[in-house]
Amino acid sequence: MKTFLDVLLILLFDYTNPAYIAFRCLYALGSWSVLKKSGNRPWYALIPWVREYQLARCAGREPEGRVFSLVSFLITLLLIVTKLFPFDPDNMAMIQLAGVILVCIVTLMLVHFIYNIKVFAGLIELYQTSKVWLVLCIFDELRFIPLMVWGLRKKYQPAWKLEDIKAAMERLAAHGSASVLSEGLTINLKERTAKEFFKKKVLLKDIHMSIPSGHMVLLLGGSGAGKTTFVNAINGYEKADAQILLNGTDMYRNYKKMMYEVGFVPQSEMMRGKDTVSSTLSDTAKFRLSKDIPRQTRKERIAEVEEIFGLKPVENSLVNKLSGGQKKRLSISMEMLSSPSLFILDEPDSGLDGVMARELFEQLRKIADSGKIVIVITHTPDRVIDLFDDVIVLAKDSTRTGRLAFYGSIGQAREFFGKEKMEEIVKTINRKEEGGDGLADEYVMKYAEVHYG
Repeated sequence: MKTFLDVLLILLFDYTNPAYIAFRCLYALGSWSVLKKSGNRPWYALIPWVREYQLARCAGREPEGRVFSLVSFLITLLLIVTKLFPFDPDNMAMIQLAGVILVCIVTLMLVHFIYNIKVFAGLIELYQTSKVWLVLCIFDELRFIPLMVWGLRKKYQPAWKLEDIKAAMERLAAHGSASVLSEGLTINLKERTAKEFFKKKVLLKDIHMSIPSGHMVLLLGGSGAGKTTFVNAINGYEKADAQILLNGTDMYRNYKKMMYEVGFVPQSEMMRGKDTVSSTLSDTAKFRLSKDIPRQTRKERIAEVEEIFGLKPVENSLVNKLSGGQKKRLSISMEMLSSPSLFILDEPDSGLDGVMARELFEQLRKIADSGKIVIVITHTPDRVIDLFDDVIVLAKDSTRTGRLAFYGSIGQAREFFGKEKMEEIVKTINRKEEGGDGLADEYVMKYAEVHYG
């Protein structure tokens, strides 16, 4: 009976010290108040491990909350093991086992300490209060103090509530269908998922938009927001639960036909350095153009592309002898051979100075003006922002899911975010630990409210 009570006390309070039990009761009461204020079920505060996870959810730290709760559970489990199997100093096997358990407990306690700070830093953001509170949060015996203050005092109100986020996301899911364009790109992406440790992870969710032909579009988003995943879903390289229509034709259902309608230029050049410009384009034409096209017509098309991108003077030069700007133009030329309706470029200005980058983007503007759609990812958009028509802003919400925070004209984006520069918009939606303002959820909800009521 005594062993059972000991185990029960460990499960509930970790220790049998009466003072510590009192602290844990106050911690549960503070958690109850915080969960209730945040629109969560307050009785979660009575369940060890679940309580920590739910606090993390309220703070926009759900992934950290999973780790925090799991580590807390494992520490408790090891404490139970040490209680049920008393240490025998004369048993060598027992000594070795005790050493392993001690190492595990110390390691888990370190992880617990780190994730405890992460979760409570999120709660500080939630209540928009001073980071000085973290000093109390790192001590188990004192964590109840900030929770009691934030939860019970009317002065402290959460910056957001779970039901607000949920309602906004439900509006997106229910009403976020973009109109199909007969000439242009229509994206209705419900979800893009992947497996992570045998569990489904949502990478992108509820992204809907229609991009008319002739538009040059900037794709913005912080690290991990899902920009590359998004463009891979558009071009069909990594299919999502989505309907992607280019000029009214379903990209997924007609992939073999439509793959030639999309030109994708990755950040790294996919060219052989010892080939000439002319042979590079000639080899590409064999794959990008129909085999039914006469050889003379193929040659004329190569010559035309070389002329457009200023590569005629260097057509006999080796690729590895070209300048950075020339290599970028050659990469685009390779995709331009089949005259696709949609161009996607991942950081085409990487490694280029301002003058060369400007020249390159002016070429892309001409491509868009010819009736094509051009989507560009770049980390230095403000030096060429006048050449773009629209901007897509992807943001990583509190669950680490890529969401649509904005889609519209450059002027509308400036008004929506209250920022003049595109780089300032990225900073606004980036998480605080990434050097941003941590307002991704706020703008995802605002966009849902403005567009879907």
